[in-house]
Amino acid sequence: MGEAPEPHTGWTFLTSHARVLAAIAGKHRPRVRDIAAHCLLTERAVQKIISDLEDDGYLTHEREGRSNVYRIQPGTILRHPAEADLTVAALLSLLVQHDVRRAAG
Repeated sequence: MGEAPEPHTGWTFLTSHARVLAAIAGKHRPRVRDIAAHCLLTERAVQKIISDLEDDGYLTHEREGRSNVYRIQPGTILRHPAEADLTVAALLSLLVQHDVRRAAG
């Protein structure tokens, strides 16, 4: 297992849940280890976040062999009342585009 990333102090604009969802959206079959490294979280934290996202209907998964295949529910509305008209797909389109540009640059 890899080292746990250094903890972040202070606040951030994006929650860990949004970061994990974006990491899953950018990959076909992401491993928890890879998601954790990408998001600078521990594997345990990522597993908990994935469970939260599944419990609230934002994400499903199926086992295929030894891998999990995640499916994001793009039409799901964001949780906060101020974003009640925004879908997961709208949020992810921005975050995934940013990750693609960052990887290319």
